[in-house]
Amino acid sequence: MKLLVLTTSILLTAGAGFAGGHATPMVMASDQTVENGVVSAETVVAGENGWLVVHRTDAMMKPGPVVGHAPLRAGENADVAAILTEDVKAGEMLMLMVHAETGGMQTGIFEYTLGAKEDGPIRVEDKLVMNVVTAQ
Repeated sequence: MKLLVLTTSILLTAGAGFAGGHATPMVMASDQTVENGVVSAETVVAGENGWLVVHRTDAMMKPGPVVGHAPLRAGENADVAAILTEDVKAGEMLMLMVHAETGGMQTGIFEYTLGAKEDGPIRVEDKLVMNVVTAQ
């Protein structure tokens, strides 16, 4: 019985820490078809409420123009789908990146433009939190 209580306590404590935004932010996504005008991430972990932002990119791996975004809740987000605002062809690379919900004029409205500080990208250990996928 003590083992069951201890195990339950550990699981509840771990879950509370994860839900509270203490997990390391990350994006897990795979190459996928975008014929339906949507790009998805299987899992996104955000330290606070923010955005999954879809940037065009290429072999240089530099974030380019924004072509979609979706809201994120603090903690783990599953099956996050961003509607694409531009056509994306098979073979093109997309960078799915976690952005903050800070610095803008309005909460809940995505205000970032390339290079701006409003709703800008977050970094962990000075690295962007992102994953690159190729449209199929």
